[in-house]
Amino acid sequence: QVQLVESGGDLVQPGGSLRLTCAASASIRDFYVMGWYRQAPGKQRDVVAQVFEDGYSTYADSVKGRFTISRDVPKNTVYLEMNSLEPADTAVYYCSARRLGENSYWGQGTQVTVSS
Repeated sequence: QVQLVESGGDLVQPGGSLRLTCAASASIRDFYVMGWYRQAPGKQRDVVAQVFEDGYSTYADSVKGRFTISRDVPKNTVYLEMNSLEPADTAVYYCSARRLGENSYWGQGTQVTVSS
Protein backbone atom coordinates (compact mmCIF):
# COMPACT_ATOMS: atom_id res chain seq x y z
CA GLN A 1 0.00 0.00 0.00
CA VAL A 2 1.38 3.39 -1.00
CA GLN A 3 0.84 6.45 1.15
CA LEU A 4 0.90 9.99 -0.20
CA VAL A 5 1.13 12.88 2.24
CA GLU A 6 0.48 16.43 1.07
CA SER A 7 1.59 19.57 2.86
CA GLY A 8 2.06 23.26 2.21
CA GLY A 9 -1.52 24.45 1.94
CA ASP A 10 -2.26 27.79 3.55
CA LEU A 11 -4.19 31.03 3.42
CA VAL A 12 -2.55 33.42 0.96
CA GLN A 13 -3.46 36.77 -0.57
CA PRO A 14 -4.25 37.11 -4.28
CA GLY A 15 -1.03 37.37 -6.25
CA GLY A 16 0.85 35.34 -3.68
CA SER A 17 2.72 32.06 -3.99
CA LEU A 18 2.72 28.66 -2.34
CA ARG A 19 4.60 25.41 -2.80
CA LEU A 20 2.77 22.16 -2.16
CA THR A 21 4.67 19.01 -1.33
CA CYS A 22 3.62 15.39 -1.83
CA ALA A 23 5.78 12.80 -0.07
CA ALA A 24 5.37 9.19 -1.19
CA SER A 25 6.06 6.10 0.93
CA ALA A 26 7.37 4.23 -2.12
CA SER A 27 9.87 5.01 -4.82
CA ILE A 28 8.28 7.39 -7.29
CA ARG A 29 10.32 5.73 -10.03
CA ASP A 30 7.61 3.04 -9.91
CA PHE A 31 4.85 5.40 -10.92
CA TYR A 32 3.82 5.96 -14.51
CA VAL A 33 2.29 9.31 -13.61
CA MET A 34 1.95 11.54 -10.59
CA GLY A 35 -0.28 14.55 -10.40
CA TRP A 36 -2.04 17.25 -8.49
CA TYR A 37 -5.81 17.59 -8.50
CA ARG A 38 -8.06 20.09 -6.79
CA GLN A 39 -11.64 20.18 -5.60
CA ALA A 40 -13.53 23.33 -4.68
CA PRO A 41 -16.71 23.17 -2.58
CA GLY A 42 -19.63 21.87 -4.64
CA LYS A 43 -17.45 21.08 -7.63
CA GLN A 44 -15.86 17.96 -9.06
CA ARG A 45 -12.22 17.07 -8.59
CA ASP A 46 -10.20 18.29 -11.55
CA VAL A 47 -6.64 17.68 -12.66
CA VAL A 48 -4.26 20.60 -12.18
CA ALA A 49 -0.93 19.20 -13.33
CA GLN A 50 0.67 15.84 -14.08
CA VAL A 51 4.23 14.62 -14.51
CA PHE A 52 5.00 11.35 -16.28
CA GLU A 53 7.84 8.92 -15.68
CA ASP A 54 9.85 10.41 -18.54
CA GLY A 55 9.55 13.89 -17.05
CA TYR A 56 6.90 15.12 -19.45
CA SER A 57 4.37 17.38 -17.72
CA THR A 58 0.91 18.68 -18.54
CA TYR A 59 -1.20 21.46 -17.05
CA ALA A 60 -4.79 22.57 -16.92
CA ASP A 61 -5.34 25.64 -19.09
CA SER A 62 -6.34 27.68 -16.05
CA VAL A 63 -2.93 27.28 -14.39
CA LYS A 64 -0.55 27.29 -17.37
CA GLY A 65 2.21 29.81 -16.87
CA ARG A 66 1.47 30.12 -13.14
CA PHE A 67 1.95 26.61 -11.72
CA THR A 68 4.91 24.25 -12.08
CA ILE A 69 5.01 20.57 -11.19
CA SER A 70 8.34 18.94 -10.43
CA ARG A 71 9.80 15.76 -8.96
CA ASP A 72 12.67 14.97 -6.64
CA VAL A 73 13.19 11.28 -7.31
CA PRO A 74 15.78 10.59 -4.56
CA LYS A 75 13.40 12.17 -2.03
CA ASN A 76 10.29 10.43 -3.44
CA THR A 77 8.60 13.82 -3.51
CA VAL A 78 6.54 15.79 -6.00
CA TYR A 79 6.03 19.52 -5.75
CA LEU A 80 3.53 22.02 -7.09
CA GLU A 81 4.86 25.55 -7.24
CA MET A 82 1.96 27.99 -7.47
CA ASN A 83 2.47 31.64 -8.37
CA SER A 84 0.12 34.55 -9.07
CA LEU A 85 -2.58 32.83 -7.07
CA GLU A 86 -6.18 33.84 -7.64
CA PRO A 87 -9.32 33.38 -5.54
CA ALA A 88 -10.45 30.82 -8.14
CA ASP A 89 -7.50 28.64 -7.09
CA THR A 90 -9.10 28.11 -3.67
CA ALA A 91 -9.64 24.38 -3.20
CA VAL A 92 -8.45 21.25 -1.48
CA TYR A 93 -5.43 20.01 -3.42
CA TYR A 94 -4.81 16.28 -3.71
CA CYS A 95 -1.75 14.35 -4.79
CA SER A 96 -2.21 11.26 -6.94
CA ALA A 97 0.07 8.50 -8.18
CA ARG A 98 -0.52 5.59 -10.52
CA ARG A 99 1.42 2.58 -11.69
CA LEU A 100 0.56 1.07 -15.05
CA GLY A 101 -2.34 -1.37 -14.74
CA GLU A 102 -3.24 -0.27 -11.21
CA ASN A 103 -5.70 2.08 -9.62
CA SER A 104 -4.54 5.49 -8.48
CA TYR A 105 -3.36 6.26 -4.98
CA TRP A 106 -4.54 9.47 -3.32
CA GLY A 107 -3.40 11.64 -0.47
CA GLN A 108 -5.65 13.18 2.16
CA GLY A 109 -5.51 16.67 0.64
CA THR A 110 -4.27 20.06 1.71
CA GLN A 111 -6.36 23.25 1.80
CA VAL A 112 -5.34 26.25 -0.27
CA THR A 113 -7.31 29.44 0.32
CA VAL A 114 -6.66 32.57 -1.71
CA SER A 115 -8.32 35.58 -0.15
CA SER A 116 -7.60 39.12 0.92
